[in-house]
Amino acid sequence: MTQKYYKSILENIKTAVIAVDQNAKVTFANRAFKTLFQGAERGKLGAVTACAGDIKHCGACNCAQGCPLYGAFEDAFLSNAEVSRRIFQRVTSGDSAHEVAYSLTVTPLGGGICMGAVDDAFELEISRELQTAKSIQQRLLPAGKWAGGKKYSYMYIPCRDIGGDLPEVYSRNNSAFGVIADVSGKGISAGMLTAFVKAAYDKTAESPARALSNLSAKFRELNLDERNYITLAAVRIDKDTVTYSMAGHNVPILLKTKSGITRIMLNSPPVSNWFDNPAYFDDTIAYEKGDILVLLTDGVTECKNGRGEMFGADGAIKTLSYSRTADDFIKNLEHNLKNFCNNLNDDITAIAFDL
Repeated sequence: MTQKYYKSILENIKTAVIAVDQNAKVTFANRAFKTLFQGAERGKLGAVTACAGDIKHCGACNCAQGCPLYGAFEDAFLSNAEVSRRIFQRVTSGDSAHEVAYSLTVTPLGGGICMGAVDDAFELEISRELQTAKSIQQRLLPAGKWAGGKKYSYMYIPCRDIGGDLPEVYSRNNSAFGVIADVSGKGISAGMLTAFVKAAYDKTAESPARALSNLSAKFRELNLDERNYITLAAVRIDKDTVTYSMAGHNVPILLKTKSGITRIMLNSPPVSNWFDNPAYFDDTIAYEKGDILVLLTDGVTECKNGRGEMFGADGAIKTLSYSRTADDFIKNLEHNLKNFCNNLNDDITAIAFDL
């Protein structure tokens, strides 16, 4: 009866607690621990903590060597004394793996059992929530390969778990629409702004400029400070013309035709609180079947190599010059950028349409 009472107490305390034997098997994990790690209900230490390593051989010599989590329990068993460690661990969450950090105190209980208590579960919870936010953001990306009868391809590579770029493609009245947005900042705040763009962008507007104006009006209602802004490029693709508008987007739209590549620019203010009455305009350019239309963010053009050189619009133009289709361009661009720059310091996004 007393044992059942104590177990009930451990199940309901907010501190994440596990009990581990000398074979690295978890004999007990309370509700708080299971909620934090979302691993297996029982089994080896690695399985219960959702370790991204070799769970099958958890505790064995090769797997345990260098594992800070296993080492904390091992040291507590050997010294028969309390051990406190800062744990850096790679764990799984859904289909992905990510790094987490937390403090762990391991206390020998006798009988070949040690208790581990996570001291800063809040930090681990934040890490798990970031992975959830990353998963949600991935679901905001375009789902298909066709819009308005046009085949398209895109690339989205965030430099952090949460990105500040948004590619959007959709159909309306037999026309294909493409929008590419780049918001200020990085991380969580940038992710929230991209979610705002996704929700607030007016897909009912036939005019890209009208959609940008409506987005600007909704943005001003947020009353954010001047550090927050959004740049966008938006296009509507009809039977033989492309209508486009930009909001502070200084990266050119590229149109590859039989005669070469056209760089399309349009001066306009970003979506921000910097101006009282920002104005956005449409312009139109003709195309022929077989042309390729490309939208980019500055993460592509400003990508730097080890010598500080930028990939530039010229790098994108060169890649487009030998690409035969939209899908071919996106694959070539990703390959070239990864060869050009090993460490990304900005989100990289591009959309390409076969016209």
